[in-house]
Amino acid sequence: MEELLKDYLPIVVFIGVAAFVGTALLVAPFLVAFRAPDTEKLSAYECGFNAFDDARMKFDVRFYLVSILFIIFDLEVAFLFPWAVAFGDLGWFGFWSMMTFLGVLTVGFVYEWKKGALEWD
Repeated sequence: MEELLKDYLPIVVFIGVAAFVGTALLVAPFLVAFRAPDTEKLSAYECGFNAFDDARMKFDVRFYLVSILFIIFDLEVAFLFPWAVAFGDLGWFGFWSMMTFLGVLTVGFVYEWKKGALEWD
């Protein structure tokens, strides 16, 4: 029985360290946070409108276009790295599959460009 408990000791230590780090990260902001709100801190940030207005208000469609642009490049990077690592094993089918994928992403990028999402005035 004692041998079985020794096998679980690393798991118990790991759970203990994880619990300590998690608790420390939850408690630390309450202890070290600056509590004086600043007007700049309460202003609209990256969304283009005040966060405390009506939730049904209209906002610029360029925010949607920027999010689509982010998804295009995020997907591209997320799939290019594993593809590049396994490129030698994939052959021509893998090459043309990735070229098709990049072609679809290029069509999305051209759509964004034509809609003016890259020009932020």
